[in-house]
Amino acid sequence: MSTSYDFDFLTGRWHVRHRKALDFLNPQAAGWREFDSVTEGSTHFGGAAHFDEITMPEYAGLTLRLFDQETKEWSLYWADSRSGKLYPPVTGRFGDDGTGEFFGNDSHEGKPVKVRFRWSGISATNARWEQAFSADDGRTWTTNWIMEFTRETTGRR
Repeated sequence: MSTSYDFDFLTGRWHVRHRKALDFLNPQAAGWREFDSVTEGSTHFGGAAHFDEITMPEYAGLTLRLFDQETKEWSLYWADSRSGKLYPPVTGRFGDDGTGEFFGNDSHEGKPVKVRFRWSGISATNARWEQAFSADDGRTWTTNWIMEFTRETTGRR
């Protein structure tokens, strides 16, 4: 079951290796782009809020995560420097196996899609995030963005 401390692992500075689909609905046909970035996260409200800012080659983004004490679910909100918009949240929780799944509704290139974020492989030094879209109301999912996190340590260049 989720707690208000679920995202404490993401506090601090991380190196991120991205694998991002060139076409979010058909990555197999369009291929993938790989690049590196850095993110820095912090907790607030005694752990019930988490914020991180990620600096990528062409733009920056931020995620605000809020823990609902009543439902025991997280709401994750994304914004980036390209649009200046706060996108609709994905909501969900972490399971007993330590994997977090979060779902929401959005659109991609004018088409309605369901969105899934998945956090897995979480340790003191590593984590994995995946984004997937479904254009068929959740029957099938297409993973279109993967981020592998490695904690930065002092003295690392």
